[in-house]
Amino acid sequence: MDDRPPTSLWFCVAGNCPAHFKATLIDALQAANVFAQLRDPQPAAGPGVVCFATPTDDVCDLVREVSRSGVERVLAIATSRRALDNGSAWRVLQAGASDVFAWDAVDNPAAVIAARLRRWQAVDQLLQSPLVRNNLVGRSPAWLAVLRQTVEVARYTDAPILITGETGTGKELLARLVHTLDLRRSKRDLIVLDCTTIAPELSGSEFFGHERGAFTGAVTARDGAFALADGGTLFLDEVGELPPTLQAQLLRVIQEHTYKRVGSNTWQRTDFRLVCATNRDLTSDDSRVHFRRDLYYRIASWTCHVPPLRERTSDIMPLARHFAQQLTSDRSVPDFDAAVQEYLLKRDYAGNIRDLKQLVSRLMYRHVGPGPITPGDIPEAERAPFATDRPDATIEPAIRHALDRGAGLKEIRSLAEDTAIRLALADEDDNVPRAARKLGVTDRALQLRRAAQRSQAINDHTDD
Repeated sequence: MDDRPPTSLWFCVAGNCPAHFKATLIDALQAANVFAQLRDPQPAAGPGVVCFATPTDDVCDLVREVSRSGVERVLAIATSRRALDNGSAWRVLQAGASDVFAWDAVDNPAAVIAARLRRWQAVDQLLQSPLVRNNLVGRSPAWLAVLRQTVEVARYTDAPILITGETGTGKELLARLVHTLDLRRSKRDLIVLDCTTIAPELSGSEFFGHERGAFTGAVTARDGAFALADGGTLFLDEVGELPPTLQAQLLRVIQEHTYKRVGSNTWQRTDFRLVCATNRDLTSDDSRVHFRRDLYYRIASWTCHVPPLRERTSDIMPLARHFAQQLTSDRSVPDFDAAVQEYLLKRDYAGNIRDLKQLVSRLMYRHVGPGPITPGDIPEAERAPFATDRPDATIEPAIRHALDRGAGLKEIRSLAEDTAIRLALADEDDNVPRAARKLGVTDRALQLRRAAQRSQAINDHTDD
């Protein structure tokens, strides 16, 4: 019997799962000090297990439902490894499972489940801590996935991390989170270096430090970033802007943990965790000319792509309220009335979260009185694009992108319908009547459309 504190989880058994497997699962988990409770197929809270014999569309729908499209942790377990042949595991993962494996593919499957469960619970406890909730706001599936991965890598590894994403998406906040969660006993400071602001003639001094008299103006010795970050974390913001010569020198320091100050012949040791960020794609053909491949693989032991705000629109209002709270420390926080909420949700944010924060600041500066923030608080120059309420303004770029990729009218129409149905069901927690009302169709019409989607998916799978 496992001597660690007991833990619990919920589990669902798909219709195609053998009847005896439920008892097998419960007994094995109990031996691993995990107590499993059978529950009805419905959106769940906390981590759980879904058991199945074959990954059918119904199984994928079940995983999607109980995981709330990936918000809750779900471990999908096939009763036999044959069920996961031909890439079937990827279908289950895409439906929202956090992991999938076959019961008979490992020697002690209950221990595998218990280990996953305890790790997930530890990570999610950190996500609920004030450290994360008060600084990295949002609960959209895309943002939650990023936070979970970042917390896990930060807490349980010392791997160098490369954070990618557009300007203003919060890359530095994630870097600071990595440093804070690092468990090194003798951890020292976080050193931030913006690679876009380093003058080429001073770059050696910025990174390596210098001795007195090493160059004109060096009246005293100075520590560089490598010395200051020793025992701590070095965060290189916009690392893609490093000049080639400095890239080669950085590679040597990462590999050997040694460096020499400018003007010195003495090697010094340094040991730091490296976190880098960039808004460029360092693997693109363009970047290959400017960024060393060997350095890329050193700094990107683990990569984290931060989604732009347009891919996490459900986080816009929580973020807006968070920024309003920051600006109203001495009085109650005003809410946003319906028209302003609609404006915030439809607006384009070229600068992502930083853009939203600046907008909320402008609204707060104009707002007076105890009531909610209203349309009059929106600066006049920013109202025009929204006065006519044109939904095609946001749809047009997506259609243009589809056309550029070779999609025809029939394919675009089908994709738009499928996407609208998926989003409406996700917004309404898979409640068909509410989703149908949101889409302006009858329950029956939505059910028929979902059935047609499943039939098409089966045909596509059969053709493959």
